Amino acid sequence: MSVAEADETNVSSSNTAAHPASFLPSPIKRVEDTGLSTLWLQDLILKILYFQGYLTGIKIAEAIALPFAGTVDLMLESLKRDKMIEVRSSQMGLGDGAYLYAITSQGIARAHEALDRCQYAGPAPVPLDVYNDSVRRQSRGRILVTARMMHKVLGDLVFGEKTFHKLGPAVNSGTSIFIYGPPGNGKTSVARAIGNLVLSQTMYIPYAIFVDGQVITMFDYVNHELAPEDDSVNGAALGGTRKDARWVRIKRPFIMVGGELTLQGLDLVFNETLKFYEAPFQVKANGGILLIDDFGRQQVRPRDLLNRWIVPLENRIDYLSMHTGRKIEVPFDVLVIFSTNLPPKDLVDEAFLRRLRHKVEIPDPSFDEFREIFKRVAAARNIKYSDDGLAYLLQEWYIKPKRKVRASHPRDLCDQILDIARYQGVEPEMTKDLLDHAAESYFVEL
Repeated sequence: MSVAEADETNVSSSNTAAHPASFLPSPIKRVEDTGLSTLWLQDLILKILYFQGYLTGIKIAEAIALPFAGTVDLMLESLKRDKMIEVRSSQMGLGDGAYLYAITSQGIARAHEALDRCQYAGPAPVPLDVYNDSVRRQSRGRILVTARMMHKVLGDLVFGEKTFHKLGPAVNSGTSIFIYGPPGNGKTSVARAIGNLVLSQTMYIPYAIFVDGQVITMFDYVNHELAPEDDSVNGAALGGTRKDARWVRIKRPFIMVGGELTLQGLDLVFNETLKFYEAPFQVKANGGILLIDDFGRQQVRPRDLLNRWIVPLENRIDYLSMHTGRKIEVPFDVLVIFSTNLPPKDLVDEAFLRRLRHKVEIPDPSFDEFREIFKRVAAARNIKYSDDGLAYLLQEWYIKPKRKVRASHPRDLCDQILDIARYQGVEPEMTKDLLDHAAESYFVEL
């Protein structure tokens, strides 16, 4: 009937290094393969030289994530002929890529014009239709979760069977899960455990997306975790042609947002100063999980937030607005988990709850479950466990004051015991004295 320690879940998976499903970015052999115009790419090179100063041809190619031979070298030669750049030193190494380039006064003027339109200066973006195709080809599809798999991934958590068997079908739905219950019972840990189960594979996402001359940044180090490249697939091990470097291999994303979520945060975010966009949370979570924690505590009303999700959840397509007024369509391949401490009836009406496919309650633990959680936590923290001590704790600090047990209490109380025992210079164990000190400094009457 409950979850074990709220943030102690650390589930490993044997499939972490699995290959992305049926998608590998095709290698770039010529400018036309990028899907971008030569002039736009030349402007990108000029902006990078403007910001970074002197760079070799190889470094320029690395900065825009395109191959030097057959692509960047041709654009540099064209820019040199147009007197936008110049070679500042002779070869410092082998090959034309070792020449050191600098931007000229004419190049600076053109760079200023390009910067007025967009200050993005990073890896070349990929066209929107190419990104959309990659999401569909890497789609999670129907996740077939069995009871055995759920027992393995949730083995560190203590559940009643009724709650446990609700979670499996909810994960298999691949659409939306509404997790509710009192605070401190580990709803976030449940979501993270599901993430470890569902997101064991890797996928490719682009650094940025290109739409009608506009750039939408996609990859970031906060929400995405890099996965090692497979050299046998990449071709590097055999000296073959490398994949398109505009794409980065990541673990399927698990993105968590809380009370800071707004309706504006679910649309394209345009930076008025830098003049490019940042992808919203649900786009960055494509192919993975988006956890909306503390649902109902956002600045926006729950009803408005759910209205925003109706079309994506039902049609698996999302529509985003650009500052030019254009609407763009992107796939919505996200398992959305709503987690809340508030009673569902206080958030939305029955019609809205019906749109959320699976509702799973994480209630308070029973005394037997509380005992099991306490034993596990005490063992993990090298605290001598005592049934008599736990009986005393329950009687004096829960039953008499009519206080509800929470799954997070064993972790917190054991931490209190450790702190007090170190201060007193005694062994940490479940004595009446240490339990009373721990409870007195932990519980507050509200």
